[in-house]
Amino acid sequence: MKRTYLILLVVVACAAALGMFIAEHTGYVLISWKSFRYESSLWMFLAVLAGVFAVLYGLRALIKMTFVSTGLVNPWSRRNQGRRLRRAAEQGILDLAQGQWKDALRHLRRAAEGEKKPLVYLLGAANAAEKLGYSEEADQLLEQALIKQPSAEVAIALAHADLQLQRADDAGAQVTLQAMHELHPQHPEVLLRLQALLRQRQDWSALIGLLPALRKCKRLNSEQLQSIEHQAWSGRLATICTLKQDTQAALKSLDSAWQGLSVKLKNDPQLVASYATELLRLDAQQQAESLLRHALKNSLNDELIELYGRTQGQDAARQLQLAESWLKQAPNHPILLRALGRLSLRNQLWGKARDYFESSLRLHRQAHTCAELARLLSHLGDTQRSNQLFAESFQLLEDSLPTLPQPALQKETASS
Repeated sequence: MKRTYLILLVVVACAAALGMFIAEHTGYVLISWKSFRYESSLWMFLAVLAGVFAVLYGLRALIKMTFVSTGLVNPWSRRNQGRRLRRAAEQGILDLAQGQWKDALRHLRRAAEGEKKPLVYLLGAANAAEKLGYSEEADQLLEQALIKQPSAEVAIALAHADLQLQRADDAGAQVTLQAMHELHPQHPEVLLRLQALLRQRQDWSALIGLLPALRKCKRLNSEQLQSIEHQAWSGRLATICTLKQDTQAALKSLDSAWQGLSVKLKNDPQLVASYATELLRLDAQQQAESLLRHALKNSLNDELIELYGRTQGQDAARQLQLAESWLKQAPNHPILLRALGRLSLRNQLWGKARDYFESSLRLHRQAHTCAELARLLSHLGDTQRSNQLFAESFQLLEDSLPTLPQPALQKETASS
């Protein structure tokens, strides 16, 4: 309160001092031009000048307010147009999220008309058009987006590939992604989508060619890269037999593909098993036996042991002897025991084969082992036990199959 009184006292004192100064020093202003003559004191002149500036400032504010109010009322004003475009954009995005494709297409196209960079709106409109089945219109919207924003060609190409996949045009999507990969070889999203599509289409040769770029992009960890690499090479080896009708030509192509693998991949059990499987399919038994024998020296892999038991080497007795030596490393290995039973059958050692099959079943009851022993017992004349084992093998096989839908079975039974 005291501070307020003090300030008021200072203001009054300053005003009194200013008034005394003006009374003592009135000054004089004379403006004369042709017939015009203006005379007044300096302070009066300054007061008139301040009044003129106040009037001009008021007129300026009034004119501005008039234009603003006109813009608010005028539906074609820039202000109202911008407001309508924003409203169309917001509504279009909402319609797109809610799956209202026709409204989304209309609103987003309207929103894109007033934007210098309408990429987001045109991509959304293209997606809505595709959902409505307007594929040509969707492509036109993407072309328009590319013309408006050529720097966003990767985003537009990815959107185009997505639309092609929605049309079940996998080949077209692959062409689009490969074209982008050639222009942007290190773009991570292009690489990831392209590898996924190549795996889906089982284009193993193209996927193998993409592996170096996938390693460089560092978007996949080592386990994912290893899985893709195994799938690509396994698929490549498997497709050779289906592409070549002549056995010798297929075998030559298969060997050539295998030689193209690195030393590390050639020692991988999964790829060795894939290669051996294709060799057996081409009836290259001795070549498969040699491959599996060398691979099993490093690791007693279950899949390799299973294949070795099915392979007919040049010397069946030596093959059995080698496999029996592995029992020292894995004496209770059911798959190895089953493989030994099969090799014993090839050597016509019926009793030994029976013992190996029985030992395998005691460790793990599997359908294939039951079937092998049942076939052997049938050959030896033990029909009763053979029938029991055949029934058990069918039961084990049925347990591993997916359950049939019961309503379908009941409907089928009723109709019959």
